[in-house]
Amino acid sequence: QVQLVESGGDLVQPGGSLRLSCAPSGFTLDHYSIGWFRQAPGKEREGVSCIDVSGGSTYYTDSVKGRFTISRDNAKNTVYLQMNSLKPEDTAVYFCARRSTYYCSSTHSGYDYWGQGTQVTVSS
Repeated sequence: QVQLVESGGDLVQPGGSLRLSCAPSGFTLDHYSIGWFRQAPGKEREGVSCIDVSGGSTYYTDSVKGRFTISRDNAKNTVYLQMNSLKPEDTAVYFCARRSTYYCSSTHSGYDYWGQGTQVTVSS
């Protein structure tokens, strides 16, 4: 069964850091680009970051540039999202998704499997 499982979400104070992980079940990541998305209460799901198959090309939405870093370790079959200098507006459920193309997309287009999400709450 094909699944994606996110982990690493937590309650953190503003300015803190978290590292999210996205691990697959039923397939290996090395043929897929991966995207991270988030959805805050009352808002639409938005693309946060994504990474191509090799890890050589990445995308970040403007609001997280310089604070978040996406990476992948194909040997460990895991994609990470390192989040630093967290702000209350980063509070959301974070999802990872796979795309069956070399290059990723900042939109929902082409992502065929999604994880269940992990909650990130930034609050003092």
